[in-house]
Amino acid sequence: MNSIATQGEAAVAHVGQPRYRPVALGSAPPAITRDGDVWYLKSTETLDPYPARITDRLIDGANAHPDRWLAARRNADGNWFGISYAEMLTRARAIGQALLARNLGADRPVMVLSGNDLDHLQLTLGALMAGVPFAPVSPAYALVSSDFGKLRHAVETLTPGLVLVSDLAAYRAALTATTGADVEIVTSDADATTLDDGRTTTPFAALLQTVPTTIDAHHASLGPDTLAKFLFTSGSTRLPKAVPTTQRMLCSNQQMLRQTFPQFAVEPPVLVDWLPWSHTFGGSHNVGIVLYNGGTLYIDDGRPTPQQFPETLRNLREVAPTVYFNVPKGWEELAAALETDQTLRDTFFSNVKLYFFAGAGLSQAAWNRLERVTEQYCGTRIRIMAGLGMTETSPSSLFTTGPLMCAGYLGLPAPGCETKLVPVDGKLEMRFRGPHVMAGYWRLKEGDPRDAFDDEGYYRTGDAATFANPEHPEWGLMFDGRIAEDFKLNTGTFVSVGPLRARVVSEGAPYVQDVVVTGLDRADIGLMVFPRVDECRALAGLPPQASVADVIRAPAVKAFFADLLTRLNQRATGSATYVARLCLLEQPPSLAIGEITDKGSINQRVVLKHRAQHVDTLHAADDDHPDVLHAPR
Repeated sequence: MNSIATQGEAAVAHVGQPRYRPVALGSAPPAITRDGDVWYLKSTETLDPYPARITDRLIDGANAHPDRWLAARRNADGNWFGISYAEMLTRARAIGQALLARNLGADRPVMVLSGNDLDHLQLTLGALMAGVPFAPVSPAYALVSSDFGKLRHAVETLTPGLVLVSDLAAYRAALTATTGADVEIVTSDADATTLDDGRTTTPFAALLQTVPTTIDAHHASLGPDTLAKFLFTSGSTRLPKAVPTTQRMLCSNQQMLRQTFPQFAVEPPVLVDWLPWSHTFGGSHNVGIVLYNGGTLYIDDGRPTPQQFPETLRNLREVAPTVYFNVPKGWEELAAALETDQTLRDTFFSNVKLYFFAGAGLSQAAWNRLERVTEQYCGTRIRIMAGLGMTETSPSSLFTTGPLMCAGYLGLPAPGCETKLVPVDGKLEMRFRGPHVMAGYWRLKEGDPRDAFDDEGYYRTGDAATFANPEHPEWGLMFDGRIAEDFKLNTGTFVSVGPLRARVVSEGAPYVQDVVVTGLDRADIGLMVFPRVDECRALAGLPPQASVADVIRAPAVKAFFADLLTRLNQRATGSATYVARLCLLEQPPSLAIGEITDKGSINQRVVLKHRAQHVDTLHAADDDHPDVLHAPR
């Protein structure tokens, strides 16, 4: 193998050297080697020791700062109610003892069918104390789905022995349809006692009343390889797969995060966060950061939607985070609010040191807007960080600690993460190995689990990357899309979907929510655009009651998207990048059928499957079709 230099001129990538609010960040250069067309990258900083169990940090916190809130949520009166580290440890010990008494374990784990709330967190920590794996399952499986197909699949895959639900009335039908008499149902709803099939439920308070006896000794016997939790993948190509996550995976990844962001150890992190715990970003990454570093989590019941984002703004007017995490849509909404809301600015900017986005790419236009409003009212910029993570790597592997700060940048491997780049279908697939990577999927019924790993034991992600600067590979990686999303035109020409989607979202700001690229086995590329209806309505000068159909057919809106086609094609180098046609979708992406995830990211494969007729219309339409825009020929 040939060694590649890792020192030198990376700093020149900071254009203009803008001033940033001081923050402690890791900055170890990568060690890079090459074996033919295969690249290997890893941090030159070794991973420091980490605890055997993530709940060791709960015990440490209860001893070091017993009265500090670990987590808080608004109560029915609208006031913040928090649970301290000491009280949380007391409750986790009681719940853990209750779970031990039920003989639960990997073959009969705990399932949580609930949103983010304090009972959910208490049961999570109790299960971790007892060494009983828990599985937070997306509430959408029960509340949005009409056939409960994904929930039934989750139950059949895990065979849970106990299920926690926050609101029995909301989940009653799903529980009756998918669980049997051997599954104990625990509910936070004190007034609900039975299911439709006559089963008696257990009140959550009963778990808290258990007297701890053997839990401490049992907890001390747990090791790094003890299963901590199951998380389900998004199921982009088939039914979701269960990822068994060990204590080692959680703890090593949190140590990677701490060494990447030493600020977490300098100042206990304060988070105001809505991201769902059924996903690895919210549940393993963000909750883990708080627990591992002695911080406080304020549970945000808002969402980046028109109906729910006001709740997020209400919370951010009252609580000043030290670091703020969100998906790109949330950042776009927050940047707009910061431009007009003085109270929000006063609180939000008072203590925040880092911005972090994940779940999808942040467009350069949204990035620039966020930096403008920050610099205008702070006098400095705040670092916008991102990276690459996934459920199978618990979750983080790459972080943007290199010399670049721009949309699409993934950065460099975290300490302890070995990264391999392998040519696949004309791209470089990213593969990962380390203590944070799963050993294999749980009870996978179809396919060989070993297919997820190569012959050197690296997890095959299916994500592609390019070097940000081929002359300086030490600068790190840029995202190059999902290999499985790419397709061929009927000419045999490959279309790289990821970079094209990113360009459309960026060039189309602020009128594009997301886009699906079409053209498989067809003559040219098409775009099905999910528009930002409110922004398009304003562009068209239409009243609030104007229908979506009227908005997307308005002359000003059609003119903008016709111009977008022109602008996109100015840099086209051939049929692989030339967009021939575009349509705006009237119906938003559906959570129920999986077109969009809980985090707001689009599943291209599902959209293409369920909107096949739209695809046919888009590619068959002639120049006179009223709903299809064509690029000039």
